[in-house]
Amino acid sequence: MATLPNPLPTLAADPSGRALGLTLPPGRLIDATDEGPWHEPLLWHAETPASVGVWTKLGAPAGRAGLLPVLIETGGSQGGPEDWNLMPGEVSYPGDHDADEVLEELWEDSEGEDGEEWPGLAEVPEPAAESTDSTASAEPADSPDPDTAAAEIADSLLLAGGGPFKDPHLALVPARRSADIPAAIGWSGPANHEGDVARLCAILRSWEDRFGIRVVALGFDHLLVSVAAPPSTQADAEALAAEHFAFCPDNIWQSSDTTLRAYAEHRLLNQPAWHFWWD
Repeated sequence: MATLPNPLPTLAADPSGRALGLTLPPGRLIDATDEGPWHEPLLWHAETPASVGVWTKLGAPAGRAGLLPVLIETGGSQGGPEDWNLMPGEVSYPGDHDADEVLEELWEDSEGEDGEEWPGLAEVPEPAAESTDSTASAEPADSPDPDTAAAEIADSLLLAGGGPFKDPHLALVPARRSADIPAAIGWSGPANHEGDVARLCAILRSWEDRFGIRVVALGFDHLLVSVAAPPSTQADAEALAAEHFAFCPDNIWQSSDTTLRAYAEHRLLNQPAWHFWWD
């Protein structure tokens, strides 16, 4: 996968992070993969559990150093990232894939909903579509800044004791954009659904552009993203629900919301975060 220069090797000689303009707590560099140690660290994570405010405290400075924050589950049944069978050698580059094409393929592989044809990408919410400023973000003008929204969701998750993520620790990953974090570490969580996580990251990139998502937390087989500009009408939510089904069918197949309409109403409409889990 094409990446920026990796700042993490600097931390091997300078664990404090001062050479990168950071002040880091004690942490670990992870290079373990399914085929043995990788040629460079894939991520750093703190030794101690994450606390409220740490995302804001370290996230922005780390971004300037070429590292992006994410909460990493370390206490799940599959252990921490050193035990996740990371596969960076099997990952392509997210920018080489078209989100609409990937979603259509995944929709067809999962036989869509009742055999219906792929309906296409959900449209950008109306306030954004009407913008006449060519430099404007795709998010509605009144939506929060995506990075601020991510910090709020991270803090909410930590206030809830980690929610579905057991013992989350703050991690820093060398990635071009938040949507690329799973590909940057060779995450294999969705392997039973899609073998090349970069294809799913292409979808995350599209959601980043359209809905202001950020990857906030990763576990062995589940993912949480914050959403700065979620759909605010049932129609928009239902259009997006088709994308979620293609991206992660288990969210509906193994949920009480067994139709796209119900899923849209209960899990997408005005929701500031989306959680995905693959069996």
